[in-house]
Amino acid sequence: MLKISLWALLLSIILSGCASTHYYVLSTPSLAKQTYFYHVMSIGVEKVSLPKYLFKREIAVAKSSSEVAFLSDGTWAEDLDESLTQRLIGYLQKSFNQPNVYTYPWGVESQPRKRVQVHISRFIAQEGRVYLDAAWQVEDMPTHHQKAALFSTTVEVTEHTTTGIVKAMDSAFAKLETSIAKGIRARL
Repeated sequence: MLKISLWALLLSIILSGCASTHYYVLSTPSLAKQTYFYHVMSIGVEKVSLPKYLFKREIAVAKSSSEVAFLSDGTWAEDLDESLTQRLIGYLQKSFNQPNVYTYPWGVESQPRKRVQVHISRFIAQEGRVYLDAAWQVEDMPTHHQKAALFSTTVEVTEHTTTGIVKAMDSAFAKLETSIAKGIRARL
């Protein structure tokens, strides 16, 4: 009888642990608010670079300017650097109505017309807000002309849960995507 109770207790611990973890993604491209037309353009997007605290699967929140904690009730379902790169690619495909947007370098003989680099220096929730600071650069490959910009936004977390934090992060990254698309458009 004790053996059955021990197994029941172990099974309930395992099931409660599995039930409390939610998996989140930021990889679904947002809808483009504005679309641009450009004839036969290819865009290469380098992998988005992130701060080291985002390489863990746990969702990070800042407790102070020098302390980061990880939420126990939520986990990223995929690596953020890869998922944000794929999300940006999807957004640029929609924005320019252009299927020729790929991860750079893509290992083919032809070079893209535009190359995009994104370096995120801060992407974290703190005290009811999500902060996203980044630098992005667009290079016209044939002419080597470059346009670089700093980007910073703050989005309020309206729902003080892990889901609310992820929604605010999604909104902040959507603003960055829009900024990059406008930067590419300005260099056409």
